[in-house]
Amino acid sequence: MSDLPYLTDDERDRYGWQLTVRGFGEEGQRRLKAATVLVSRIGGVGGTVALQLAAAGIGRLVLAHAGNLRLNDLNRQLLMSTDDVGQQRIESGVRRLRALNPHVEVETIAENIDESNAARLVARCDVAVSAGPLFSERLLMNRAAVRQRKPLVDCAMYELEGRLTTIVPGKSPCLACLYPESPPLWKREFPVFSAVSSTVGSLAAMEVIKLIAGFGEPLAGRLLTFDLGDQSFRTVRIDREATCPVCNDRA
Repeated sequence: MSDLPYLTDDERDRYGWQLTVRGFGEEGQRRLKAATVLVSRIGGVGGTVALQLAAAGIGRLVLAHAGNLRLNDLNRQLLMSTDDVGQQRIESGVRRLRALNPHVEVETIAENIDESNAARLVARCDVAVSAGPLFSERLLMNRAAVRQRKPLVDCAMYELEGRLTTIVPGKSPCLACLYPESPPLWKREFPVFSAVSSTVGSLAAMEVIKLIAGFGEPLAGRLLTFDLGDQSFRTVRIDREATCPVCNDRA
């Protein structure tokens, strides 16, 4: 624990309520302060992940998202505001995060995940979060995370439903075990309420916090699904696919 960064008096005051969480304590807070998390896309899901991690006191956020904010983004993208329409969403998001918690270092990358940058971006973090709308991006992050043995939290939603799982390379199945390839006919735009995307984003942030601080039980080897239409939640076990080309030879 001695090699972890110490907390300032301001940080002890800011995080005082969560320091009393069973199994977390000051060591858990110092682990958060020492950690770097990559969040791919900061829309309705990923923006909530970033917001919750900043509030919790993560040391460094690396945010990757290209494009400018549109008016129809604002029903769910809580990092943004009406005055930011037409501007790069990555810059408007970082202003909100720095205003919330100046102790958090935020790095912005105005790129979406693709073949050219997935490995490079994952290499910059301790834990990666996949929150983009395209399965191609998610599968690229999964491959990079497994190869680099970095934990990956994958979170997604559609209409009133959400899905969440955590990949711990060498210990759990990977995303390619569930989705060997991108589902057909998947569209970037889909029905969404902010309350649904924020729910799965908050759950994903808690997965990251548990992974870094080393308490609780992450969803490695399990898939959490929920439907807010009837407020039903369930967790199912997932197994490694014997023929998975991504994680099978790294078990």
